[in-house]
Amino acid sequence: MRSVYGFVVAPKGERYNNVKKIGDEELILNSEIYNHQYINRQAIVKSIPSAGTATQEDIKVGDTIIVHHNIFRRWHNQRGIEMNSSSYFDDENYIIFSDQIFAIKSKDTWKPLNGYCFIQPLKEDNELLNETEKLMGIVKYTDGTVEEGDIVGFRAVGKYEFVIDGQRLYRVKSNFITIKYEHQGNEEEYNPSWAQGS
Repeated sequence: MRSVYGFVVAPKGERYNNVKKIGDEELILNSEIYNHQYINRQAIVKSIPSAGTATQEDIKVGDTIIVHHNIFRRWHNQRGIEMNSSSYFDDENYIIFSDQIFAIKSKDTWKPLNGYCFIQPLKEDNELLNETEKLMGIVKYTDGTVEEGDIVGFRAVGKYEFVIDGQRLYRVKSNFITIKYEHQGNEEEYNPSWAQGS
């Protein structure tokens, strides 16, 4: 199956990541269908669009990609009927567009598409503030706007939470990065324990 303008994808694993294995037992973390934190955001590309796109050059069949949280999500309409997202084609196929793709796994590392960076937030060290993390972090994956390992500040409105390889990262639009800081040597990454088992 091939779409003219869209990528045909399937979830990598299940539609929701709401089960955590502890020893030999499985713990269900969430049973709500609408909570975006438990929706799978990794997909496998099954086919690329037949009409060429700029993004298509980097994405190949079989690649793992990071996608928008609404791709695999289910929701209830105004009558309370459970529905699939607009990307749903059938139980094993979803059709998405290039603006719903944020990163590609290439040679065991993630490469964000142009316009995005993934940033690990830093732990807030000022005990007087009622915050656990700062609006600054270490660049983990970059589109080339900044370098991996740079410490940057970013606008709060431009951050979206993703868990990638057991790390809680923010997807930040590159043009929402506001400043580059010098390393002080005492920076501590903030990665809550619930993200590490994902």
